[in-house]
Amino acid sequence: MGLDKFCSADGSDPFWDWNRTWHVGNPDLTQCFQNTVLVWVPCLYLWVCAPIYFLYLKSHDRGYICMTHLNRAKTAVAFLLWIVCWADVFYSFWERSQHDSGASSSTQAPVYLVSPTMLGITMLLATLLTQYERLKGVQSSGVMLNFWLVAVLCATVTFRSKIIQAINEPSTVCVFRYTTFYIYYTLLLISLLLSALSDQPPLFSEASKDANPCPEIGASFLSRISFWWITGLIVTGYKRPLEQKDLWCLNSEDRSQRVVPQLVRRWNNECLKVKRPEEKTLYSPKKAPRGERKEGVPVEESEILIMKTPQKTREPSLFWALCLTFGPYFLISALYKIIQDVLMFVGPNILRLLIQFVNDSSAPSWQGYFYTALLFVCTCFQTLILQKYFHVCFVTGMRLRTAIVGAVYRKALVISNAARRTSTVGEIVNLMSVDAQRFMDLVTYINMVWSAPLQVILALYFLWQNLGPSVLAGVAVMVLMVPINGVIAMKTKTYQVAQMKSKDNRIKLMNEVLNGIKVLKLYAWELAFKDKVSAIRESELRVLKKAAYLGAISTFTWVCAPFLVALSTFTVYVMIDERNVLDAQKAFVSLALFNILRFPLNMLPMVISSMVQASVSMKRLCVFLSHEELQEDSVERRAVAGSSDSISIEDGVFSWSRNDAPTLKRMSARIPDGSLVAVVGHVGSGKSSLLSALLGEMEKLEGSVSVKGSVAYVPQQAWIQNATLKDNIVFGQERKESWYHRVVEACALLPDLEILPAGDGSEIGEKGVNLSGGQKQRVSLARAVYCDCAVYLLDDPLSAVDAHVGKHIFEKVIGPQGVLKDRTRVLVTHGLSFLPQADLILVMVEGEITERGSYLELMARDGAFAEFLRTYANKEQEDDESDSAPKRGLENGLPAAVIGQNHTSTSAVRTEGEVLGKKAKNAEVGRITEADKANTGRVKLSVFWEYMRAIGVVLSCVSIFLFFSHHFASLFSNYWLSLWTDDPVVNGTQPSREMRLGVYGALGVSQGIAVFCYSISVSMGGILASRYLHQSMLYNVLRSPMSFFERTPSGNLVNRFAKETDTIDSVIPSIIKMFMGSMFNVVGSCVVILMATPLVAIIIPPLGILYFFVQRFYVASSRQLKRLESVSRSPVYTHFNETLLGTSVIRAFGEQERFIRESDGRVDHNQKAYYPSIVANRWLAVRLEFVGNGIVMFAALFAVMARESLSPGIMGLSISYALQLTASLTWLVRMSSDLETNIVAVERVKEYEDTEKEADWRHDQSSLPPGWPTAGNIDIRGFGLRYREDQELAVRNITVAIHGGEKVGIVGRTGAGKSSLTLGLFRIIEACEGEIHIDGVNIATLGLHELRSRITIIPQDPVLFSGSLRMNLDPFDGYSDEEVWRALELSHLKSFVSGLPDKLNHECSEGGENLSLGQRQLVCLARALLRKTKILVLDEATAAVDLETDNLIQSTIRTQFDDCTVLTIAHRLNTIMDYTRVLVLDKGEMAEFDSPSTLITKRGIFYKMAKDSGLV
Repeated sequence: MGLDKFCSADGSDPFWDWNRTWHVGNPDLTQCFQNTVLVWVPCLYLWVCAPIYFLYLKSHDRGYICMTHLNRAKTAVAFLLWIVCWADVFYSFWERSQHDSGASSSTQAPVYLVSPTMLGITMLLATLLTQYERLKGVQSSGVMLNFWLVAVLCATVTFRSKIIQAINEPSTVCVFRYTTFYIYYTLLLISLLLSALSDQPPLFSEASKDANPCPEIGASFLSRISFWWITGLIVTGYKRPLEQKDLWCLNSEDRSQRVVPQLVRRWNNECLKVKRPEEKTLYSPKKAPRGERKEGVPVEESEILIMKTPQKTREPSLFWALCLTFGPYFLISALYKIIQDVLMFVGPNILRLLIQFVNDSSAPSWQGYFYTALLFVCTCFQTLILQKYFHVCFVTGMRLRTAIVGAVYRKALVISNAARRTSTVGEIVNLMSVDAQRFMDLVTYINMVWSAPLQVILALYFLWQNLGPSVLAGVAVMVLMVPINGVIAMKTKTYQVAQMKSKDNRIKLMNEVLNGIKVLKLYAWELAFKDKVSAIRESELRVLKKAAYLGAISTFTWVCAPFLVALSTFTVYVMIDERNVLDAQKAFVSLALFNILRFPLNMLPMVISSMVQASVSMKRLCVFLSHEELQEDSVERRAVAGSSDSISIEDGVFSWSRNDAPTLKRMSARIPDGSLVAVVGHVGSGKSSLLSALLGEMEKLEGSVSVKGSVAYVPQQAWIQNATLKDNIVFGQERKESWYHRVVEACALLPDLEILPAGDGSEIGEKGVNLSGGQKQRVSLARAVYCDCAVYLLDDPLSAVDAHVGKHIFEKVIGPQGVLKDRTRVLVTHGLSFLPQADLILVMVEGEITERGSYLELMARDGAFAEFLRTYANKEQEDDESDSAPKRGLENGLPAAVIGQNHTSTSAVRTEGEVLGKKAKNAEVGRITEADKANTGRVKLSVFWEYMRAIGVVLSCVSIFLFFSHHFASLFSNYWLSLWTDDPVVNGTQPSREMRLGVYGALGVSQGIAVFCYSISVSMGGILASRYLHQSMLYNVLRSPMSFFERTPSGNLVNRFAKETDTIDSVIPSIIKMFMGSMFNVVGSCVVILMATPLVAIIIPPLGILYFFVQRFYVASSRQLKRLESVSRSPVYTHFNETLLGTSVIRAFGEQERFIRESDGRVDHNQKAYYPSIVANRWLAVRLEFVGNGIVMFAALFAVMARESLSPGIMGLSISYALQLTASLTWLVRMSSDLETNIVAVERVKEYEDTEKEADWRHDQSSLPPGWPTAGNIDIRGFGLRYREDQELAVRNITVAIHGGEKVGIVGRTGAGKSSLTLGLFRIIEACEGEIHIDGVNIATLGLHELRSRITIIPQDPVLFSGSLRMNLDPFDGYSDEEVWRALELSHLKSFVSGLPDKLNHECSEGGENLSLGQRQLVCLARALLRKTKILVLDEATAAVDLETDNLIQSTIRTQFDDCTVLTIAHRLNTIMDYTRVLVLDKGEMAEFDSPSTLITKRGIFYKMAKDSGLV
């Protein structure tokens, strides 16, 4: 052979010799093999890796690292190695020169020149690579570490061999070569140690900027593959619960700002590929206006016919965009997966060799130890590879979620109104929470699509080798299983969709219930809505139940599949031929392979269902991301050349969506710079739509709109963020103190700042719950004013404020002398008193501008406008206008706010500094919403007990017993198999095989039955628990008082009803199944191993203790990380919810970028807790699998040691169980921690049992007379209440007696306690002192529903729920249709409703969006008319309506509630001037109470307010 010549001239040194290496008690390798293969392997490795590694480093530059001691040492050692190798080369040359003068022949073989030369060049390459890594900022290199490791391993063999040679044949030793080799070996060890250390971070790296950078970046290679770098955090988590500040910053490549733009860019490219150039179709082809086409070529009519909306060729593919974005990184995982798949089969093959070894008594015993060591090394290597694989998958999943959430958020900001209406807030939030999560789950499994078939093929190949053709019987069984599960998966998918639909509806309804909770309480409608939610929930549970039956069938098939496969294969094998003997090697190697088969076959259906779910989600996301966006160019932002117009509309036709009829027709208007334009018109005439058109929120069908300069917008319903008052006003602009003070003062917010607990640092709850309607409106206005723009679009900002405050704001802000006097202002208004001061008035009727001109012009023209005015303005007002000029100057002397206050002027001119200065003292007082708290510490056992009780204790015990019987049968059947394999062979056959086979089969059947039963019992139990927990939570939340809802952000509550309930529905039962399964598996395996090799008893306790510690360490941190993650998830959704409600405002102010940044920040904040939790999982898995691998090693080791006394059957059984143990152990910890982290859902759902509750809704024996209240007398005695324990009384010592049938007005400045009084009357807030009697009954003694259903309120903000109109009027179906129509007629809605296609069944959209504000107010009036109780409370009910509707409402109330007691909280004093008496409140106390005429003569507060309103 050529190599023999290469090693020695005379062939005396062969390359390989079996007798020397294998069949001998003390093995050794030949000299030739050592000098060639063992030297060349490390060299080859480095030369193959170097070019690839070089390219990788070139593209991944992290900045260079300064020369450090470590680096100098690495370089020096590599250099010394190089010198040692060259020394060997020169020595060989010297020897050759000696040879000519007659040296021995063996030493001049070519190998002595070639190998050291190769090694020398390789060492030089290693030195260069080390330096190149330093320049590219690599802190620790895996490539180099592996190189040194391989070199040391190869050299160790030679090292041992050289020592043996020196002892046995001292004469053959060459001293020089021995010396160089020992130096070489020592230097290699030093290099290996040095390469395991990590260098300092590179200069100018990203990480150095972070406050708390992730240690992963600087961790050494070993620390990375074993996830050692997270140990610090886990130890911290064990000592004390982790907090937000312990978490590290995200790595830069995981952050939103890096990930989201990549996906968005790819998705946009996809969309561009699909869209053909899309032309606009015109609304009317008669006249084609210029400017429709950019080139200015008029469009021909014939063209219009061709210009149908283009057919889309294909849908843009979100899948492809995702692949392009995340594919390259994800491909690494595929590489790891292939290696791991191949390594899986090492175990069974070594098991085969071990059984052979036990059977062959002549084999030298070192072979047994060699196999054991090989088994251990391979399983450990497999562990590291597998965990690395999972890590890559999870990180990809995390990035994917970040990208999807970011893309959905960005899309939500630009989506058009028509598209916005197709999906509710709930659905869009679901895209973010549920669908993004689906993708995340799928990424971890997706590789199984190709990996599972690969594993199956490999397993079958080895099985065929083992058992021959009888394997096909087993394969047939498996193939049969696949379609069965396919069918089940398809059915499950349909159920899934149905359940998602119910869930969407339930969350949507819950969302509305929580948003309108105040109205529900005032009307005592909680029960009706509780029933509605429960009905949806029941249908959801019905679907879950069906899915559970299906799940039980599929669990049954999958648990029985491996057994059936083994049974059928063994049966065929022993039946085909008498001579086929089932011995230990055949049986247990096959079993081990069947166990491997079980995993891919189990996974495939999971992966398929996961893919199905993800494809549903993909569709939903695709539809959402493809929605049409607002036309960017619908409003031209540049000024029209040479015109002084600030806003101009020419021939505008607008609609809310392309396909709707136009809402605004033939709009033309020019608004000069700096003018004040008032827009007036009846309810629903298109005033708000006009502003939307100017903002570009509507579809422009024709014409052109241009707006010059920046725009500020005040919507009709103020949009308030959950932030401090100051942040709401400043709204992301830079902070200018003096300007800020001016704005706050001008918007009449100073008095409110005094009331708020922390001044302008007070936090405002979601949707502004802790502000009154007027305060919200003023904050909204202040935001616009602070922004300092060129154009102001004001949608009726004065409707919700008191008359005198309105006057103050008009004068200080909007009017000709206001802060905005040089700006263009478009004011939609119902207040007539401001019209004379407008430069231009636009009158709108049914979406058209019918008249325009100044006040005087329009009056002179005597058209619709004059008619409109005459009807509504009372004569005195006009008289007042004519001579009010001198007076106004006088009022301006001191702030108008003072006029509404019963104080001397000095107290009112308190310095602003005092008011704003309050914030410094008590910013804490100003917090109202409670962030979701993360519970700390272990989950209490009581939570598990609660869950067991919810299932039913009997059912729980039955389930556990079934589990036990299943595992007992499984263990016994394998033990039976080992007895069978040890049966003696007589004449080449086993005599009792039919009996053995029969028992084996029977045991299998009993397993199957047990599995099916426990699967069903656990699922049913889960559903029972689910129903009970959801019902009790719903009841408890509805029973909570109003203050609870003000404190708790709706995001938290929705989270409980969505996320936590979903967890209890579907996650917990399956986790319990898996937990119980893996626990019995582990116990069973340990029992078998102990039976086989009792010596393992020495090892199991210490390993068990180690296992326990690792598990406790991990669970403590993992649980807390899970909690931190779920707590930081709520704000992402809360912010998203808030954004969706305020998109028009955000767009108007052009603040999209800031909101996107904020959202990204919140997502990153959430991922900051998620990332350590996935790494902690990997940390745990590596540690545990090492424990498992240790058990396998010891089981094998003790079996080898006791090979004389062990039967092959028992040994096979023991090791095949040990091989399964690793997976079961990891799974057990994973499941136990999952169980702990998910059972938290039960804890959080139960949380609301202990919060405060309202008084009882009904008392059992009601003492109330049937028609109570019959007269409607209200007697308030010394009444006082406060909003929170730590605050002062909001209303105090009020004593008033109101007789039945009286009409009483309640007036006072904002915050004087008007609304508080009515809240006290309805016991929304309980009294602190005093009492209220109605018809002689103390209301504190009644059940809340008894009280609230007997008195009626028309609340301040008209809240409607999605559902039919009839449901909104009468949710309990207590009235006939005639009564409902009668109520609609009286509330002037009959004509509107009968004009609707569905009449009473007309679907109201979420929050009643598809009715105008005025119409919603009338619906509330209709509710009151239906109930027709003796006491009616009007809470500023007419604030948002125009004067016409206002008059309708007032006259209806006067006629229909003639004999009732009416309490009105009034802003427009003219509505209460004819009331019997007026109650004037000031600072929460009663200031005056008498008839209006008397109060005016008294010249007190009321007189001043009336004077402000121009009524005196």
